[in-house]
Amino acid sequence: MSRIGKRPVELPSGVTASVSGQTVEVKGPKGVRSFTATDDVNITVNDNVVSIEPRGKSKRARQQWGMSRTMVGNLVTGVTDGFKKELEINGVGYRAQMTGNSLKLNLGLSHDVDFPIPEGVTVTAPKPTQIIIEGIDQQLVGQVAANIRAWRKPEPYKGKGIKYKDEYIFRKEGKKK
Repeated sequence: MSRIGKRPVELPSGVTASVSGQTVEVKGPKGVRSFTATDDVNITVNDNVVSIEPRGKSKRARQQWGMSRTMVGNLVTGVTDGFKKELEINGVGYRAQMTGNSLKLNLGLSHDVDFPIPEGVTVTAPKPTQIIIEGIDQQLVGQVAANIRAWRKPEPYKGKGIKYKDEYIFRKEGKKK
């Protein structure tokens, strides 16, 4: 029995959901998002509540039950509050700034990195050492943050690089004489 799947998704005021076939479309103040579930689950909308039920007792149906409920919950969160990832840049001379629709990164490479910002995501650099990524699609926000971080991952000796704000870098001791 899925503990996550049993809980229905409640729709806050200003958010509407509609189901056509296996596709759930959620409209809210920040935009419109949709998700297509597999044939292993039934999705129903009743009185500002979206509920998901498995169609059988198979292992796949139970897996899809919890996953589909989480995806619908993320749709509702995205159109009401949105998702946000914060990155910090550590290192001498490492900095970021927005130039038009691209993020310019100085990361100690022989060239500056121009990272184009994809559609559906807003990126801001309030300080030269801070990057904030926001959007209504959790997967896209996380992927953009991972792509930016991949340019210079934090290293364990001095901690230089791009890291998530809440990430802990396990530090190593340097070479002894």
